[in-house]
Amino acid sequence: MDRNTFTGLFLILLILVGSTFLLKPSQEQVKKEQLHQDSLKAIKEGKIKAPTANASFTPQKSTIATDSAAIQGAGNTAAAPQLVTLENKELKVTLSTQGGRVVTVQLKNEKTFDKKSLILFSQEQSKFGLTLTANGKQVQTNDLIFTPSAPSLTVTGKDSSSLTMHLAYAANQSIDYVYTLKGDGYKVGYNLVLNNMNGVVNAQNNQLTLNWAASLRKQERDMKMERTYSTVFLEDTDGDVNDLSLTKDEEKNYADKKIQWVSFKQRFFSNVLIAKDGFTSADVSVATDVSSNDVKQMSAKMLLPYSGAAAASYPMEFYFGPNQFDLLKQQGYHLERQIDLGWGPLKYINRFAVLPVFDFLKNFNWNYGLIILVLTILLKVVLFPLTYKSYLSMAKMRVLKPEMDEIKGKVGEDNPTLLQQEYMKLYKKAGVNPLGGCLPLVIQMPIILAFFRFFPNLFELRGQSFLWMHDLSTYDSVINFPMIPFLNWDHISLMCLLMTISTLIQTYFNNQTSGATGQMKYIGYITPLIFFGVLNSYPAGLNYYYFCANILTFSQQYFIRLMVDDKKIHAQIQENKKKPEDPNKKKSGFAAKMEEMMRQQRQTPAIQTKKK
Repeated sequence: MDRNTFTGLFLILLILVGSTFLLKPSQEQVKKEQLHQDSLKAIKEGKIKAPTANASFTPQKSTIATDSAAIQGAGNTAAAPQLVTLENKELKVTLSTQGGRVVTVQLKNEKTFDKKSLILFSQEQSKFGLTLTANGKQVQTNDLIFTPSAPSLTVTGKDSSSLTMHLAYAANQSIDYVYTLKGDGYKVGYNLVLNNMNGVVNAQNNQLTLNWAASLRKQERDMKMERTYSTVFLEDTDGDVNDLSLTKDEEKNYADKKIQWVSFKQRFFSNVLIAKDGFTSADVSVATDVSSNDVKQMSAKMLLPYSGAAAASYPMEFYFGPNQFDLLKQQGYHLERQIDLGWGPLKYINRFAVLPVFDFLKNFNWNYGLIILVLTILLKVVLFPLTYKSYLSMAKMRVLKPEMDEIKGKVGEDNPTLLQQEYMKLYKKAGVNPLGGCLPLVIQMPIILAFFRFFPNLFELRGQSFLWMHDLSTYDSVINFPMIPFLNWDHISLMCLLMTISTLIQTYFNNQTSGATGQMKYIGYITPLIFFGVLNSYPAGLNYYYFCANILTFSQQYFIRLMVDDKKIHAQIQENKKKPEDPNKKKSGFAAKMEEMMRQQRQTPAIQTKKK
């Protein structure tokens, strides 16, 4: 079993290293990225002029004629567009008369990783508008000029104000975008109104098409991590949340159920369009352009039901804001389900155990490094009985080791079945559970994995400093160097390094406690090195938690060791061995299965000999 375990771990290491090597970028991709970086450097130095727009989102001129048969006042796409701002305590939303749409959104209370204004997307890299057929011609409202009801709108206090973008067709016929903003909050009301357009807009298919696309800008230090947690989410009116791939380009059509909302989600921020009455269906897509400084390109084509009535209204609202669990939950419509809290039991551990404790500690307004430390201490206190039981079991196994070595010398290693059977007899007489030291660790494993999901998605850590770590939501590089393609590294994280060293030290003392020898003695040293390779680019807050957990575990074991007397354990084991076996005592399911398995293994050679 020791040799098999060692072989399995070694194969896992080979798979991790091999996959990293096989998935590394090709020379063509490297050259493309280098060319892009050289262009950016030339733009910065003023050697070449920066492009003014992203080609994939450049507005196209409308094909509608500008005579009386076309939309009046909006058919002239040559008219110069104007910008209109909506502003409250949290948001500065810029609208353009071209398309009457939101072209940029600034979160006033947030900054990018390099302390610049945080803008979710730009005018050149987004589009939004209706695609419809009017008088037999296709209309793209994204290209047409709207008329604003006010030059700007600033809302303070608890007031709520609205601004209308008006697209006239003829007298008493128009398409209106009505935007509503409150004095605080991250929502922008959006109401699409068609006034007396039933004789103009073709209602043959009984639906309108609303197109939305955006290339989301880089906000965080680590582009790879940001792309890992960015994709399109959507929820249907039955409350089921779906998402596109995080790792590859993907397109999907959702037509089985009405769609409640569509979200262009980044790691820490979301752009959500909510239809209060739902969309008929949605075609959504996500793509990554490795040559771009933007995170991902996302698009959605949503269908709205249109009966051809004289007046049609579609109440909707945008959410432009942080992916903070409690804040998203306050918005309704299950927006908080975008945050990845893990799968299966991990999600419930984070949702109903870790989050409430974390939110409680936030009320003390402590530094988040201190909050993580206190959270770790509370966790270790709760798990202390398991830790004590694990240590006690390892101590018993250590005390029994001389007797096990004696049995091994008598039986030999050539008959592993008989050797295990003799070991089981010894365990049974001594009253020792050989898995007693492992089971508590197995029980703690879901909690360790739950934190692995919890910290990378925790908005509260963004931009928070502690000790030398300037941002707990990203890695704390102490050494930087050119990218190593084989490992995909360009830095060494100091906290990850400290975490790895502490784990190796803890493994050394665990081996001393358990008396591990041979291959098992060295297996524990391989795992921390593997995790170092995985966690080197993960948030400093996650590595800090693992480091604190290691230090506290080591401290607990030190004090437990002072409390546990090997001589008393040995005396207790000898007393247990003297006790007569209780014939009425029910065997555990595990013990019964082990005995049955060994009995069958003993019978197998005899059966084979008899057949011969």
